[in-house]
Amino acid sequence: MQRLLILLGLLLLLAGLAWPWLSRLPFGRLPGDITIERENFSFYFPITTGLLLSLFLSALLWWWFRK
Repeated sequence: MQRLLILLGLLLLLAGLAWPWLSRLPFGRLPGDITIERENFSFYFPITTGLLLSLFLSALLWWWFRK
């Protein structure tokens, strides 16, 4: 558990430091993400981005716990 928490902390730190470059990636604007914009209302639901992130994290955790 300690190793997992340290790893997650390091990953968050690296993501925070790399945020200027990560924000330029096309994630969050993929085909299949739902965006509704009206005059006084905007709604965004990143369904495709969420599915890809879930698949990636599932594969990563499967690989991590397989060892």
